[in-house]
Amino acid sequence: MGHDDLPTLELAFPGPERDRGVAAILSGRKTALTGLLEIYEHAGEAVPRAGQRFSVLDSDGRPAVTIELVDVRVVPMKEIDDDFARAEGRGYADAAQWRAAHEEFFRSEGVTEYLGRTPVVGDDTLVVAERFRAVAPGAPARP
Repeated sequence: MGHDDLPTLELAFPGPERDRGVAAILSGRKTALTGLLEIYEHAGEAVPRAGQRFSVLDSDGRPAVTIELVDVRVVPMKEIDDDFARAEGRGYADAAQWRAAHEEFFRSEGVTEYLGRTPVVGDDTLVVAERFRAVAPGAPARP
């Protein structure tokens, strides 16, 4: 199964933030990502599950890398730990830095516009915490 046969995944919004995220995946620094559960619900999308593969798109909408999810959890923001924060590959020193950046993004103009309102973000806000590995297109899935 090549890039074209896979569902796509877009990090943040096109531009520098997405470009940094794709580069971090390609370099191996980024092995985790987080989504706001409310965005999945608003889109009518199911929460991804371990074993699923996605073609990660760059800012031009082109496939950049294929990832396979190895762990997916829906947890309150307060449960994100330092290890997960560092695995996001964005240079977060700890969960507090991760949280500040994610609260800012989740309350951003783009997310607010998409949801039609600014989400309430706090300790109990549910996020989809995903760990993944980069895979070569066509590579066999792990058992």
